[in-house]
Amino acid sequence: MIEFKDVGVRRDGRELFAGASFQLHPGHKVGLTGNNGTGKSTLFALLLTRMGTGDTEVTLDRGEVSIPDSWHVAHMAQEVGATTQTAIDYVLSGDEQWYEINATLNDLSSVSDEQIGVLHQQFDEIDGYRTPTKAAQIMAGLGFNTNQHELPVEGFSGGWRMRLNLAKTLMSRADLMLLDEPTNHLDLDAILWLETWINAFTGLVIVISHDQTFLDNTVGHILHVEQQKITLYTGNYQQFIRTRHERMAQQQQAFEKQEATKAHLDDFIRRFRAKASKAKQAQSRIKQLERMAELSPMMADNPFSFRFYEPANMSSPLIELTDADIGYSDTPLLYNANVQVTPDTRIGLLGMNGAGKSTLIKALVGELGVLKGSYNVSDTLKLGYFNQHQMDILDPKATPIEMLRRLAGNTSDAMLRSFLGSFDFRGDRIDTISELFSGGERARLTLALIVWQRPNVLVLDEPTNHLDLQMRQALTIALQGFEGAVVLVSHDRELIANVCDELFLVHDGIIEEFDGDISDYGKWLAEKRKQENSTDKNTSKKKSKKESKKFVSRETTDSQVNKQVSNNESQPVLSKDAQRKLAAEQRKLTAPIRRDIENTEKALADIDKKLTTLETKLADTEFYEESRKSDLMKLLNEQTALQQQHSQHEEKLLLAMTTLEEMEANIG
Repeated sequence: MIEFKDVGVRRDGRELFAGASFQLHPGHKVGLTGNNGTGKSTLFALLLTRMGTGDTEVTLDRGEVSIPDSWHVAHMAQEVGATTQTAIDYVLSGDEQWYEINATLNDLSSVSDEQIGVLHQQFDEIDGYRTPTKAAQIMAGLGFNTNQHELPVEGFSGGWRMRLNLAKTLMSRADLMLLDEPTNHLDLDAILWLETWINAFTGLVIVISHDQTFLDNTVGHILHVEQQKITLYTGNYQQFIRTRHERMAQQQQAFEKQEATKAHLDDFIRRFRAKASKAKQAQSRIKQLERMAELSPMMADNPFSFRFYEPANMSSPLIELTDADIGYSDTPLLYNANVQVTPDTRIGLLGMNGAGKSTLIKALVGELGVLKGSYNVSDTLKLGYFNQHQMDILDPKATPIEMLRRLAGNTSDAMLRSFLGSFDFRGDRIDTISELFSGGERARLTLALIVWQRPNVLVLDEPTNHLDLQMRQALTIALQGFEGAVVLVSHDRELIANVCDELFLVHDGIIEEFDGDISDYGKWLAEKRKQENSTDKNTSKKKSKKESKKFVSRETTDSQVNKQVSNNESQPVLSKDAQRKLAAEQRKLTAPIRRDIENTEKALADIDKKLTTLETKLADTEFYEESRKSDLMKLLNEQTALQQQHSQHEEKLLLAMTTLEEMEANIG
């Protein structure tokens, strides 16, 4: 077990822990919670230091930390470097013992006959013959398809590299597993799979996560860091909230604030009961909202207190897609889409990774034109659109108050500072340029700028990716009070359950109303995976045969290994002339798509230059004077148009590169 006895830790002159004492046992699943800056990452670093690993050394000021010497730790790091190593090989390297033995068995030049027998025995003892299958299963669970196994790690985007890093961590034969925000780059499908994996893991898991449903479904203990103390609670996150509520209720001031928050939530429950029309979804929503009332103690010390303004005017419908085919380069991904957004709309979009949720979102906000059918918006539409791209285009050299002032005109600084304070931008952070902000701070600032503009339709594509638990709870309450329409894509099930009145499923190119609640979606997904696994059995068998040259198979004996090596060396290869002809044929067949890729990359570079020029102009304060209002609007409209073009070209480039990869694979 792990035992802390009266542990005290100071970092950068600040005391993080004082008198921390607790025990964690093998098999425990523990959620590590606490506000940002309280020392969660330091606790991870301390455990890694005591086990002789990690990049940051943390020393004790007092006390004692005991960890069994024989234990092995696996830690999910937050960065993955670019490497030419293939994805499957990178994941397999997480099992260090298997990786070392397998590498030796595949290069027997310096190994004696006696050592070969020992290696095979060790390989059998660690069940090494099934390890590649385990790696493939983990990758499939995290959203990778088999065609991606042999691609280099450096070819994946940052988010997908993080998935590879998680897969590598899960491959480890660890006694202690430390997971820091493992769900940040996962969609709902992958999160549901990860929950199952963690519950089946036999070792000790400590996880930092801002996804309360994920914690509820995986952990049986909560280790909470607060006011230099570390307290171990028994139960999942929901039970932790109740226990903490009982403790906090002893403090009158905190109790009064909790009761005010609870009354606020009760009001939404009553309002929803009065207008709910769909029995199953309504009952699920009421249950979730009643649970939100139990979360009110968490709001007592919450630094976020914003709300959405009442929209100025609205008509119905605000956005309408009718019999629309939606896709890229004349290739539909979604067919006959019919979606109507009215002032009362509260839609949550569900669907597997790659099913087309983001494509539908882009069509709804006008970034992606329909290939067939119609798209219409109301003259009164005022859109609030949040996605990762909106965060990325924040002016890096501007402070929060400067960006807000560009929207607010003559509003007083006092009012602007008060508004930003409700998003926890206070003191020096109000006057700090945004390029120095964390992902969470950029997400909060983007939301603040959206809220200020008083939209009547909110389209939110994964708004919680960088938000901590308190901000997620504040956003949930604010969205409950929003009097306009909401269209939401999120892997945060609490947010979907508490905000959305109806669920739409995007699957197999169609969009249809989902008959059930968010928990029913998990059951639907499990059934789909079962069907797909059954269909893919033959494919997996064929693939395993191809991999037999790379990974040692159970049937391979010592003599067969030597024979295999010699046979591989003597296999005939193509002549240089034949290789040149094959390469020429490949270039000829793929030439059109390569030209498309080159032209699209040039177009993107040109748009980037124009956007940079525009951003330089927009940084000029003269454009924000009343006399230059028309010039400012012209620049902003031009910027919006260029951003839409940029997004369309990016999608086109991605589709073209995918097509090229498939063509090259088929030719090969």
